[in-house]
Amino acid sequence: MASRVIQAFYNDDDVLMHAVKKVKAAKYHIEEVFCPFPVHGLDKAMGLAPTKLAITSFLYGCLGLAVSIWMMNYIMIEDWPQDIGGKPSFSFIENSPAFVPIMFELTVFFAAHLMVITFYLRSRLWPFKEAENPDVRSTDDHFIMEIEVTDNEEALKELLAGTGAVEINISEKNSH
Repeated sequence: MASRVIQAFYNDDDVLMHAVKKVKAAKYHIEEVFCPFPVHGLDKAMGLAPTKLAITSFLYGCLGLAVSIWMMNYIMIEDWPQDIGGKPSFSFIENSPAFVPIMFELTVFFAAHLMVITFYLRSRLWPFKEAENPDVRSTDDHFIMEIEVTDNEEALKELLAGTGAVEINISEKNSH
């Protein structure tokens, strides 16, 4: 299914931020904004909900901690206890100070690696995926704001021209 979108091009992130605020104040729905680098505060200005990725990061860290505790208890206490420096391994609690660095490292390892995988899956970024940006300039020095066009084409063009857009195009966009 294809829909018509108007694309406003900006060459400064501050101008883009003011434009997003003006467009939202005029009660238009911004479909997407393409940027060559992250723009601080853009998500708030667009009215996007906060991400829940931090919660998954915490859960992945807890999983890493649990795996490290289980692994060290099994390897060092149950399966192959060793007398290291005259200190026998009778229980996990007695040896836990020596295990803290391993617990920390596995917590960070699990959180970091599983977060990268989660981010790629959530963003639908997999190998050999074609780029979705509408113009190659959005990867270099331009910012693109996309707004769906219904019956408000001329009023929207006037609004966007007044916000400092350097170029305004109308094109067809395929929705997935």
